Amino acid sequence: MKRRSFLKKSLKTAGVVPVIGASFPAIAKNRYEWRMVTSWPKGLPGLGTGAERLAETITKLSGGRLIIKVYSAGELVPALGVFDAVADGTAQMGHDASYYHLGKTEGSAFFTSFPWGLTANEIQAWVKYGNGQKLWDELYKPFGIRGFLAGNTGTQMLGWFRKEIKSLEDFKGLKFRAPGNQGKILKKLGAVPVILPGGELFTALQSGTIDGAEWVGPYNDLSLGFYQVCKYYYSYGYHEPGAALQLTVNEKAWQSLDNDLRSLIKTVAEATNHDMLAEYNARSGPALKTLVEKHGVKVMALPEEILLECGKAANEVLNEVYENGSYIVREIVQDFLKFRKEVIPWTRISEQAYLNARRLPFDFKLKI
Repeated sequence: MKRRSFLKKSLKTAGVVPVIGASFPAIAKNRYEWRMVTSWPKGLPGLGTGAERLAETITKLSGGRLIIKVYSAGELVPALGVFDAVADGTAQMGHDASYYHLGKTEGSAFFTSFPWGLTANEIQAWVKYGNGQKLWDELYKPFGIRGFLAGNTGTQMLGWFRKEIKSLEDFKGLKFRAPGNQGKILKKLGAVPVILPGGELFTALQSGTIDGAEWVGPYNDLSLGFYQVCKYYYSYGYHEPGAALQLTVNEKAWQSLDNDLRSLIKTVAEATNHDMLAEYNARSGPALKTLVEKHGVKVMALPEEILLECGKAANEVLNEVYENGSYIVREIVQDFLKFRKEVIPWTRISEQAYLNARRLPFDFKLKI
């Protein structure tokens, strides 16, 4: 009882008010209210809801010291205006994909996904235990923002098409929604790349503004109704083998925070990275089944001869990025390729080898 009384007096003296049911003190000083803008339609499963959970978690675990209000695409800024909004201080935080902003710097693509690049596990390893985060910090420093991994959709689908893709001729003149470097690759193959945010894709497909679209995968694509317009659903998702999402923070706002709140943001961003990937892995299988069995979608694989041409075009794009890039962009490309070369042998004899083995005609059956 004396010890309990002593603790209460000590907390009161320190200006800390104990909170019943909480494992941390709620500190009244330095309370912040931040805006977080996103590229996602409100309530979009995975991407939108993941960003909302991130904000809610920071608010809750900070004991209300850092309150984050989320703005969906178009509510405060356009879907593709997140980078600028965070850089100029319109919002203190943003959640989107780094490769939406190649116009700012070509180096941004490598922190979402570069075609034929890293899987979800590999990009996380590069950023956290390689030189990825250090290079990312240097890349974004001139813009006055910081970037953190804060979500991953896993390997994506190549996209939706109105017709079968049997040869390279089928890409000629095809108006296809494809952001980032995938758009450059398809352009080399004769397609017409179009950049549109996710919330505008269904209308664009329905009206014929575009002939096909890449978005994410079954979990999101089912909810957005693309199957109502296109019936051919293609892999391989070479263009985004592990598509990461970013949390961006305005540098001045970041510096205004207490150290414990900075640590909290980093921790919640990392937790969101794991949580979102788990959600996509859990939901995509059932969603794919619904697309095929209920809506008659035809799941196809891009012919390997076309896939090989996509690889050659990707190499051309990579070299163009490197040749035209700034010092830091060249550093990112070199380090990215070095890490990829080092990690592939292990991935090949571990996860990839097991997945190849799982293709054998064997499955579990309970003897009931």
